[in-house]
Amino acid sequence: MENLQITAARPEAALLDLPWNVALEDWPTDVLAALPRGISRHVVRFVKLRGRVLAVKETRDHYAFREYELLRRLNKLEVPCVVPVGVVTGRHTEDGEPLEAAIVTEHLAFSLPYRAVFSKSLQPDTATRVIDALAVLLVRVHLAGFYWGDVSLSNTLFRRDADQFAAYLVDAETGDLHRELSAGQRMYDLDLARTNIIGELMDLAAGELLDEEADEVAIGDALVDRYTELWDAITAVESFSADEHWRVDERIRRLNDLGFDVGELTIVTDIDGTTVQIEPKVVDPGHHSRRLLRLTGLDVQDNQARRLLNDLDAWRAATDRLNDSEQLVAHDWLLHSFEPTIEAVPRDLRRKLEPAQLYHEILDHRWFLSQRLHRDVPMPEAARSYVEEVLRHRPDEQAVLGLPPERAYEAEVG
Repeated sequence: MENLQITAARPEAALLDLPWNVALEDWPTDVLAALPRGISRHVVRFVKLRGRVLAVKETRDHYAFREYELLRRLNKLEVPCVVPVGVVTGRHTEDGEPLEAAIVTEHLAFSLPYRAVFSKSLQPDTATRVIDALAVLLVRVHLAGFYWGDVSLSNTLFRRDADQFAAYLVDAETGDLHRELSAGQRMYDLDLARTNIIGELMDLAAGELLDEEADEVAIGDALVDRYTELWDAITAVESFSADEHWRVDERIRRLNDLGFDVGELTIVTDIDGTTVQIEPKVVDPGHHSRRLLRLTGLDVQDNQARRLLNDLDAWRAATDRLNDSEQLVAHDWLLHSFEPTIEAVPRDLRRKLEPAQLYHEILDHRWFLSQRLHRDVPMPEAARSYVEEVLRHRPDEQAVLGLPPERAYEAEVG
């Protein structure tokens, strides 16, 4: 262990407890966490370490340091991706044989690789929702100037975000950061994404994990269409008459509806003042999640935030508080609706989903219950019914730690 070197942004002494003198594929079961793994060209293992779950990947020294630095920079740019912990080099077996370096990242809680998403969610629109999430992620990394170089479902993790999914970049090994990407770089990434996704979906179809009526090529093409729609909506320059000031607000609202905030606009007026050009310069995703965070302190996915904000507005109207301060109403909604609903779920079942996703699904269940019973259903009753009819029978979204590693594949394929 005297040659072992650990590079980390902050001290991580606990990393020394891991068996770095053993090849990763041979690590003992007592340190492993049996979480579903995606397909990777490298050996990847999840480990339990003092109450945390980390992902460890073996690769060459150069690539480990490069990916570690890229992930750090992407996190600073607030691009959705895993958080790097450190790089371990100087590894040798007990017999002195050299071992590859390892990059360590934090496990993204409640996330699933795409194969696990499909194995647990065999719904006709699952592929569409996954592709939409990947298109949004690809737009976001390109806006940040990141050329991915290996866009695929395998290099992405997915978390539930209300009725949609949110996508996170996992593997940055082939990527590179630029001040701004050229159209050629973006189109190469997009074309590669289409090719990889069609192949991955064909693999799912061969394993009977894809809806029989799904068209893999059409889904790959849909990624291109969705990406193009988002990119144009965010970056296109728009011209209109000088007296159409409402067009500025309309453009901002349209971007907000797509889940992006406009931090800065460039507005150019002709010399004679007859025409105005508007171009969003700084666009930052998370309009709804930022508003909910400001009002309640809840830090959730954007679609979840949108659903919770809608419930907050409905609760505000139902309690006849439309004229009260929004901040005060939000505080009371949190105290009298959100928190009691989550606390009504037995503690041992809460780990199945994030609190915001739990609340969203209870709202959905409340609506269906009201339709079935032909009456308004209070949230406490809806929560009890959801627990008994739905949640108790649902597999954990966050795999239970401590499962024998030989069952990891079972967890992955459902």
